[in-house]
Amino acid sequence: MNNSFQHILPTFDNQLFDGRQRVVIENVSPELDGGKYSAKGVEGKRVEVEADIFVDGADTITAGLCFRRAGSTTWQRSPMEFLGNDRWKGSFTVGLPGQYEYTLEAQVDHFQTWKKGLIKKIDAGQDVSLDLQIGALLVARGANRAGKADAIALTQFVEQLNEEESLDATTAALDKQLSVLMDSNPDMTCRTTYEKVLRLTVEQKKAGCSAWYEFFPRSWAEEPDKHGTFNDCRRLLPMIAGMGFDVIYLPPIHPIGYTKRKGKNNALVVTPGEPGSCWAIGNSDGGHKAVHPELGTIEDFAAFVCAAEETGISVALDIAFQCSPDHPYVKEHPQWFTWRPDGTVQFAENPPKRYEDILPINFESDDWQNLWIELKSIFLFWISKGVKIFRVDNPHTKAFSFWEWAIASIKEEHPDTVFLAEAFTRPKLMARLAKIGYSQSYSYFTWRNTKHDLQEYVTELTTSPLKHFMRANFWPNTPDILHEELQKGEREKFIIRLVLASTLSANYGMYGPAYELCEHLPVAEGKEEYLNSEKYEIKAWDLDRPGNIRAEITRINRIRKENAALQQTNNITFVHIDASPGNEHDKLMAYVKQSDDASNIILTVVNLDQSRTQSGWLRFPLELFALSHLHQFRVEDLLTGNHYHWNGEWNFVEINPRVMPAHIFRVTLV
Repeated sequence: MNNSFQHILPTFDNQLFDGRQRVVIENVSPELDGGKYSAKGVEGKRVEVEADIFVDGADTITAGLCFRRAGSTTWQRSPMEFLGNDRWKGSFTVGLPGQYEYTLEAQVDHFQTWKKGLIKKIDAGQDVSLDLQIGALLVARGANRAGKADAIALTQFVEQLNEEESLDATTAALDKQLSVLMDSNPDMTCRTTYEKVLRLTVEQKKAGCSAWYEFFPRSWAEEPDKHGTFNDCRRLLPMIAGMGFDVIYLPPIHPIGYTKRKGKNNALVVTPGEPGSCWAIGNSDGGHKAVHPELGTIEDFAAFVCAAEETGISVALDIAFQCSPDHPYVKEHPQWFTWRPDGTVQFAENPPKRYEDILPINFESDDWQNLWIELKSIFLFWISKGVKIFRVDNPHTKAFSFWEWAIASIKEEHPDTVFLAEAFTRPKLMARLAKIGYSQSYSYFTWRNTKHDLQEYVTELTTSPLKHFMRANFWPNTPDILHEELQKGEREKFIIRLVLASTLSANYGMYGPAYELCEHLPVAEGKEEYLNSEKYEIKAWDLDRPGNIRAEITRINRIRKENAALQQTNNITFVHIDASPGNEHDKLMAYVKQSDDASNIILTVVNLDQSRTQSGWLRFPLELFALSHLHQFRVEDLLTGNHYHWNGEWNFVEINPRVMPAHIFRVTLV
């Protein structure tokens, strides 16, 4: 080849493209920022890839998806299917967590092109004797490419195609077995391979589907008026596991600062004995690699993690990169903080709010390299104690470049780690954190409360490019957020938000006792913070308090575990409902989810009105399953155990919120 062409022709598997490669491959999805960032997958799950693939003229083409674990020299290939309008789709199933690679290839299928033309000529009554000879040549080339067994079979077809009796030759040409053999031994001489090898980060199963339960260990002492310990908390594990949660999230467990410690309800003046906010990290007992002495020892914590794992629960630890003024870093590494002209250190501010009990870290420090190494070492320290999941506090206020480096290097050694970004911030910042490595993201679910807003938001998460890299974790409450929707204290509203969070998203969580006990009093009117917040005091929770929704939480988590359709987020289809006369159209919301193999189908219907019965006619999308709009089928309400026989696509639903504000139907179509 003329050397002047080589600099513009990409290579794949050390094969140089040439001008005979006529197929075009473009608009690959997922491909994040031109391949700069990795798409995300979950171990054991299928990954789907689409692309526009076409050729000049009317030739038939075939396409394949190539994939391998990073570091392997061998590609595996799976065929892609034609979707229409030059769009193709393929898939592959990934294994253990780690880095994978994928790309695409396509070529003109001269045999199928020939066969398509042959059929047209036969149907038109034209002479095909010469066409059969051409076919024999194509099959002979296929025999030369094939292994021994296929070569013998293909050679027999060559002989039949060359038969003088055209009827026998035509019969051989149209034999399905011939097509199978030729498809199994394609001509790859002039294949086109996509110019990029794209990356895929595969994470552990709980990155893709999880139920989180948050609690403050200090509130769970066995004796009243005592500070709880890790050993005390071990007695909670059977209850939490029994409710169906598989991740326990603990707020910071480190020593708490004394300087400017916050009192009850975030008071600026603390009274003796008040514990302070556990997000004000560090004192003379240590910093981010120490535990608060009243909680126990590092060994006690490691034992708690092991005990949790034995019940099927992973412990997620809060990592908050901020420091109390008493943190050892302040004296040992003053260069990591910002100092004001008067010689005092800059504390955190969000005017008019002043957070004098914490100091932000200066990521523009001249000593940034040592800072990065130290912060990364905090994760590695807790990984050595058995922690694999981290909820990171306000990551959007730290340098993106740090996260990209730290998460990638940690995952290189520990590919089963999961990082949840607690970033209630602007959409582009949230997306950036997900692109650069965060496994899951807090979301706007808490503030999406109308049917329109919920459907619009979930559609954005599941149909835009976000679906390839950003996994939303839906939380109806947190210690920081008590939305006004919950402040009326109606038990039904807590169940409504629970059903929505747990069935719209495969990942959801709750700030535990407060949610199951329907805690609803705000610190002040118009505020989203809890009165007597556990962030600033030790609570004594009565888990058996009348009105709790623990039974409903347990039932819903069991439904999630028993139904694969609810263990994904992107497989959602919203369903149309016509409200009955006197009912409100925007109060009934419904959506369908199905498992990858369509063996499990779940229809969720929620009454967003906690006060009134709502009814209407629901149109079940039978066309999704290639069924007639008159098809008869069966639904079972997994919340109540009731069964119904439905006739055709339109069926009546009615939900009394005082009985149960939702249906979770398992649909049996046959």
